[in-house]
Amino acid sequence: MIIGYARVSTDEQNMDLQIQALEKAGCHKIFQDHGFSGIQINRPQLKEAIGSLQKGDIFVVWKLDRLGRSLAHLVEMIKDFSNKGIQFKSLTENIDTTSPGGTLIFHIMAAMAQFERDLIGERTKAGLESAKRRGELLGRRKKLNKARSDVVMQLLTENKTAAEIAQIMQVAIRTVYYEISRRKLGASEARLTD
Repeated sequence: MIIGYARVSTDEQNMDLQIQALEKAGCHKIFQDHGFSGIQINRPQLKEAIGSLQKGDIFVVWKLDRLGRSLAHLVEMIKDFSNKGIQFKSLTENIDTTSPGGTLIFHIMAAMAQFERDLIGERTKAGLESAKRRGELLGRRKKLNKARSDVVMQLLTENKTAAEIAQIMQVAIRTVYYEISRRKLGASEARLTD
């Protein structure tokens, strides 16, 4: 079965062009989402369309951006279709995984998505290294500074429970546990170096 999917971002937009193209492509059923952005994950008609697909079906969109905005997300969706024995067509970009040429284009897209992820990873790593060289502190800011950490330890000596300390300090209980273990570890390391 050939299943089509059409989407417009606002209710005022018209999807007649998409519907006509999908009908011309031989779609037996067309699912339509009105007023949903391409970056929205929860699109009810897309979910229903994908849920109705079975092995041997062909899923058709008028244009790739009707399905999603991120290349990586599109590649993952099409890979998932392929794993389930479902073919994919995008009419405007002429991507058709039922043909060798369309499959080649899909593999090029997948390689580009991986290249994009690799570039992002390299830039992130370079940025972190640069920040380290400049002496910037990396990571999440500590919930407890030295003075507040001292208060936690003082409350602990007064036999307060971790839950009571968390409530007094207005932090999560795991922050209290972390601070206690961090301070105890620091004290044991200091004894080892003495």
